[in-house]
Amino acid sequence: MSRIPRILGLCLAPLGALLLSPSASAQAPTPIKVSYQIAYWALPIYIATEKNWWAEAGLKPEFVVYPAGAQQIAGAASKSWDVGGTGSPPAVLGAQRYGIVTLGVTNDESTANGVMARKENAAAVRSNAAKEVKGKQILLSPNSTGEYATMACLKKWGMQRSDVSVVTLAPAQLVSAFIGGNGMLAGTWAPNFYTLNEQSGAEVVCSGKDAGVMIPGALVARGEFAQQNPEAVAKFLAVYLRAVSFEKNNKAEAMGYLRKLFQANGIKLNDGYLGQELERPIFTLDEQLKLMSRAGGKSTLDNAYEALSGYLKSVGTLTEVPDPKAYITDDYMKRVDQTPALKTFANKAN
Repeated sequence: MSRIPRILGLCLAPLGALLLSPSASAQAPTPIKVSYQIAYWALPIYIATEKNWWAEAGLKPEFVVYPAGAQQIAGAASKSWDVGGTGSPPAVLGAQRYGIVTLGVTNDESTANGVMARKENAAAVRSNAAKEVKGKQILLSPNSTGEYATMACLKKWGMQRSDVSVVTLAPAQLVSAFIGGNGMLAGTWAPNFYTLNEQSGAEVVCSGKDAGVMIPGALVARGEFAQQNPEAVAKFLAVYLRAVSFEKNNKAEAMGYLRKLFQANGIKLNDGYLGQELERPIFTLDEQLKLMSRAGGKSTLDNAYEALSGYLKSVGTLTEVPDPKAYITDDYMKRVDQTPALKTFANKAN
């Protein structure tokens, strides 16, 4: 899962003639380092590469792929990447440690994170979790959306972390350990959900959505890069959002691209699982602006991140809950919205 996908790792095709501004044709494309993990929300990056939309926007991307958020955020310290997508816990921690800013939402991951139980235990957990789960071993990846959803599920069941036996493992090791027979429960996320279901029969017994939490994936940038290159950041967002519009309007073709993205990285999912991935909410430019609007006080995104930060504080990862205004900004989304050529580009569905 950590290797660069074969297709995304290839050099992009030569620049096309269609650029966002008349003067762009006389300019060299802007280099930009795009980071991500192999996950559903990387699909817009993959589609944009297949369609050569980066070149149309006047960008020359270099892709940097990470196995998980911890390594990705650490890469910001050495300026290994400029923009990208990540999970919300890494986005919060990255803001605190390396000045990373959140620019928008990759997708709503609430249904794609949660607790899985072994097939033989699933029905009993659903009917009486307090009895079945207490004292049992649960595998978790620390500082992850899977852990966050799991803690919310425990709260829903009337329990807390100390009521279960937690074993912390990196994502890939968690999957291997659970398939190997360790633990009755696993707190994880898709596509691990599908791997565990297919190879061990495990079932989701509680998702983040079931527990009442929103888990937003994050579009991010290094703060220094964003301040120095606002136009490049806005173009990155426009490219990403165009691919989102494409996904919403071309479901069958989007499934084909998702299949290719996963297969290139050793993830083979049947159409049923791929369909579940594509059901996750993704957001167009207008929808992004609504999620980030503070016109009536705290935005929807502010509230989601405050709840997440409260969890991170409760497990000792943060000492204080940071003000979302300190690291979540809609300035770059507004730049796309207020630049006619970028707005038109972002809203294209093909």
